[in-house]
Amino acid sequence: MKVLCFSTLYPHAGLPSHGVFVENRLRRLVETGAVDAQVIAPVAWFPSSNPAFGQYAHYATAPSYEERFGILIHHPRYVIVPKIGMSITPSLLARSAVRAAQRVYDSGFHFDMIDAHYFYPDGVAALAISRALGKPFMMTARGTDINLIPAHSYARKKIVEVAQGAAAVGAVCQALADEMAAIGIPKHRIEGLRNGVDLDLFQPQDRAQARKRWEVTGKTLVSVGGLIERKGHYLTIEALQSMPGVTLLLAGDGPDKAALSALAEKLGVADRVRLLGPVAHDDLPSLFTAADASVLASSREGWANVLLESLACGTPVAATSVWGTPEVVAVPEAGRLIPERSAGAIAQTVAALLNDLPDRAATRAYAEQFSWAETTQKQLKIFQQICAEAADGAPALAQS
Repeated sequence: MKVLCFSTLYPHAGLPSHGVFVENRLRRLVETGAVDAQVIAPVAWFPSSNPAFGQYAHYATAPSYEERFGILIHHPRYVIVPKIGMSITPSLLARSAVRAAQRVYDSGFHFDMIDAHYFYPDGVAALAISRALGKPFMMTARGTDINLIPAHSYARKKIVEVAQGAAAVGAVCQALADEMAAIGIPKHRIEGLRNGVDLDLFQPQDRAQARKRWEVTGKTLVSVGGLIERKGHYLTIEALQSMPGVTLLLAGDGPDKAALSALAEKLGVADRVRLLGPVAHDDLPSLFTAADASVLASSREGWANVLLESLACGTPVAATSVWGTPEVVAVPEAGRLIPERSAGAIAQTVAALLNDLPDRAATRAYAEQFSWAETTQKQLKIFQQICAEAADGAPALAQS
């Protein structure tokens, strides 16, 4: 099968960890030998790569084409218009996407189907490619495309339209699947395709060496994710006031960096908060190994890969009980769920976890059930069905 993967959530040279979960799923599929793939990963146009522009500068650093893990990736540009982006971005993205897909097809990569991720705006563009080139597509929900964006009536209407036009639809956790059904997508059409974890990369390392590398002593927490409000880092920093002697390592970048640093100073915990900035994906196993526990205080998550990555390194987690997280933190070996999103609840849950840490080998053993193998085989079966039925001229899957 020749598959065109389409998503704005995909790594590029300027942001090598952006959307890495989409890349990982595709890599596992290609590794089966049953799929040949190329990727269209559009990047928002921005005029300057000057670091003074923060995260927007990364857009300008993406190359037009690149190859990662033997897969050719195209990065066409599209325009984002401030303030009215929610309604106009899908059409601007679609215009760019159709042109790029036509170029890929004309170059000789005659793809059989499209593997698309994130319902809005990406799904609207995927539907446009499907209609323009007459190719079926599968659409996978990832998180905020279902648990936040449908609050806007126009976006919700377009999301349902995308689902109706897709040959198959998927969700990375049951909580998202339930919400998809609630907004009008037939439940029987939704396939569960959870993310997996790279058990070869994410595994326990020598703990003494890891702690020396990251220069930590005493009880240490790690939180990995963008420095944005919904990740809840400010709550974790606030919780440190009730956890004397505990150090927090924050790995990530984002617009809240200065505010988080100022908050730590204001609360008198700056000496125990270290803002590491972006940490390379290959360096995360060492970071997780160095920590006693991971904290994720998000308000929304689809299926948070950082949880699986931490567990695979033998490091238990404390995470807010939102969306797909209870499906991951489901046993004591995995850690504990934070019952409410507050600094007090975080402090109490983390303190209880640190006072009764599970055996790290048991935590790793639990994570081993989340390899990519099951998801890859299920995805391969779905894709084979889509392509076979498209070749027969029949609808790939029931649309009702």
